[in-house]
Amino acid sequence: MSNKNRITYKSIKPYTTKDGSIIRELIHPNHMKVKNISLAEAIVKPNEETFLHIHKTSEEIYHITEGKGVMQLGDETFEVKKGDSILIPPNTPHKIKNISEEELKILCICSPPYSHEDTELL
Repeated sequence: MSNKNRITYKSIKPYTTKDGSIIRELIHPNHMKVKNISLAEAIVKPNEETFLHIHKTSEEIYHITEGKGVMQLGDETFEVKKGDSILIPPNTPHKIKNISEEELKILCICSPPYSHEDTELL
């Protein structure tokens, strides 16, 4: 990390989150002076999917940066691809499946910031 407002991609260790995706917290209160928002990169491997879950208080935005998938959002199911953005309101059941041969990469923005405690598997 070069200063308190910038972090390098390689310095962030990925981990598997509650929904089963591989997460890299790019901007998060755990390592920066940010309070109300977080930004993470999620990776879903080919032919894998996340667990159906909700965030009790966080509003979330997915922005697909690579690959394509099938998204379940509440009662809807639809295809997503590179360049698509999806708004996920709090308490909305959601999951995503990678239907491509490459990694599905998603930028995830959460407000308030992502926390395991706010995530409930369904």
